Amino acid sequence: MDEKLLKPYDPKATEDRIYKLWEESGFFNPDNLPNTDKEPFTIIMPPVNANGSLHAGHGLVMTIEDIMVRYKRMRGFKTLWLPGLDHAGFETQVVYEKKLEKEGRTRFGMDSKELYKEILDFTLTNSKNIKSQIKKMGASCDWSREKFTLDDDVIKTVYDTFKKMYEDGLIYRGNRIVSWCSKHQTSFSDLEIKDEEQVESLYYLKYGPFVIATSRPETKFGDKYVVMHPEDKRYLEYKDGQKINLEWINGPIEATVIKDTAIDMEFGTGVMTITPWHDNADFEIAERHSLPKEQVIDENGNLLPIAGEFAGQRIKKARPLIIEKLQTKGLVEKIDENYKHVVRTCYKCGTVIEPQIKTQWFVKMKPLAEKALEKINNGEIKYIPEHYKKITTYWLENIMDWNISRQIVWGIPIPAWFHEPKCVPKPGREKDMEKCREIIVGDKEPVCEFCDAKYTRDPDTFDTWFSSGQWPYVTLRYPDGKDFKIYYPTDILETGGDLVFFWIARMIMLGFYVTGKAPFKTVYMHGTVLDAKGLKMSKSKGNVIDPLVLTEKYGTDAFRIGMVVGNTPGTSLALSEDKIRGYKNFANKIWNATRFVLDNTKDLNYSGLTAGTVNYDEEDKKSEEELKALIKEITKEMDEYKFYIVAEKLYHYLWHTFADIIIERSKKKIAENKNADSAKALLYSQLTTLLKALHPFIPFVTEEIWSMIPEVKEKKLLMIEKWPL
Repeated sequence: MDEKLLKPYDPKATEDRIYKLWEESGFFNPDNLPNTDKEPFTIIMPPVNANGSLHAGHGLVMTIEDIMVRYKRMRGFKTLWLPGLDHAGFETQVVYEKKLEKEGRTRFGMDSKELYKEILDFTLTNSKNIKSQIKKMGASCDWSREKFTLDDDVIKTVYDTFKKMYEDGLIYRGNRIVSWCSKHQTSFSDLEIKDEEQVESLYYLKYGPFVIATSRPETKFGDKYVVMHPEDKRYLEYKDGQKINLEWINGPIEATVIKDTAIDMEFGTGVMTITPWHDNADFEIAERHSLPKEQVIDENGNLLPIAGEFAGQRIKKARPLIIEKLQTKGLVEKIDENYKHVVRTCYKCGTVIEPQIKTQWFVKMKPLAEKALEKINNGEIKYIPEHYKKITTYWLENIMDWNISRQIVWGIPIPAWFHEPKCVPKPGREKDMEKCREIIVGDKEPVCEFCDAKYTRDPDTFDTWFSSGQWPYVTLRYPDGKDFKIYYPTDILETGGDLVFFWIARMIMLGFYVTGKAPFKTVYMHGTVLDAKGLKMSKSKGNVIDPLVLTEKYGTDAFRIGMVVGNTPGTSLALSEDKIRGYKNFANKIWNATRFVLDNTKDLNYSGLTAGTVNYDEEDKKSEEELKALIKEITKEMDEYKFYIVAEKLYHYLWHTFADIIIERSKKKIAENKNADSAKALLYSQLTTLLKALHPFIPFVTEEIWSMIPEVKEKKLLMIEKWPL
């Protein structure tokens, strides 16, 4: 018996050595796998943000995906798990801005190239740390194929997609209202906005013969249009286009009546003024009626000269002063101080979003969504759990155009160039001036063939999700890469339910658009990892659980199986240290059981086991049949991705059947020399079978034990043994 078995199992002394053994074997790479008699099985790892450390959610991702991969590898599939890291655009820039703040610096005023290089160095340093942490989790991914979202070939494919979509009319540059964060000085897509319920004052203001209700009086300086529903009986006497003179915040104005069916007759008084520059609904009304739009608040959140005496003031400071002035003019009807409504805020800093009209790049989403809906409804993509399919289809049916421009330095620059407004025609080209192209899409600086004007590059970068939305095919080197032809479409996307819109739906749309195929066949959604009390983890609460602290204390295997048992797809998981501690005892139980088995089977004749001709007595035969039935049962459940059930069944079988019953029973048989050979054969057979079945869940301790077991065949790693079916 191996001398290591005489000591208690020590994860610290084992795990790094075992992982190195796996890496050096080359078997993480599917090209090196022996006995791959089945089709490929592919998972593309959701790229981990390269701006910090692994958190408990990452630990769950690595565990579940590694279980899938190890199982499929043992089943003989040509198994590829491709790892990746994400530059994470805005997210990383925010992290770096906090670093700058601590150093007394700010990104504003910095040279963009210098800032980019600083963030790149910061990210590359962090990425080394992240990779080592992923390895600590036992992730058996193919590091030789590792991708980063800023790799040159990734950027090239993203540029090709952008150009194709632009030429196909699916991307346009438009002067539209966008969600703007005055703190971070960038626009967002709707998905990056956090809706927060707040209680504020609702002001009822006299606007000529009308009373309007608003929670934002600071936007009202430029309001010259009063809108009502054409069927509202209270206002039938007023006609569309009618002019009304009235007193307003900074003096008399002329207002115009607009009739529009978008008005909610039940809200407030059923009549409202519009501020097209600072409200999405107002913008749409102004677009329908071709109304001018005037900016009232600048991009820093300060009032502009149109606000008169309030110009230059921050919104929060100006609001009570504006109301005070309106009251002195007798223009405040009443104030409801308990108005509960939803306020849109920046998901990172909590700043109230200030809609602004800006010229940005937008993706027309409806054509892409229609194709995706058709495929999803045809069952080409399976969802686990099923209800996420309904959530996805509802969003796709009500999708809005996607703003993909970001006013940040860190990310993939948008490959677009703008013609200078003034130019002189080249000799002999005077009649061709109208042919000058205002916008040219491409990575290289263009030269106008008709005039002397230069092109300036768009200073914006892509929304991170535009590049990440192309992750499955870009990592496999679409369109000509060998891997793309072998491993695409991928088999399963495993991720959190919070990314269903940000990432999953967009990957489906872009995957169908670019490749004509779904990027994956199955979507598996794990739940949110909560603290022991069932609360969401956050740094402000001080309840963030670092998975590496737990793996250091109890071993990675204990953490992994603790994350899986009871973890139903799509439901939240309360993670407690006590639970992980308990599963450390499980690793010790296997270790101690192995010591007993190997100590008592030294003289076992393995040829009968190999040939399958063991002469079991009745109770041992029954036990062997029970385990075979269990293996058949859990194999079906593994294929159905019910890992939480399988882990629990194996745990209970090893602890309560193998250790408590079979081992205890064998002690008596061996001591009395009654059916001792049967007992020894059963011990060895059950142990080796259970090690194989448990390996995807607790790979380190099982691999370590496997290296100590006498084998009839040529010795090889447990990770490439055949699944015991």
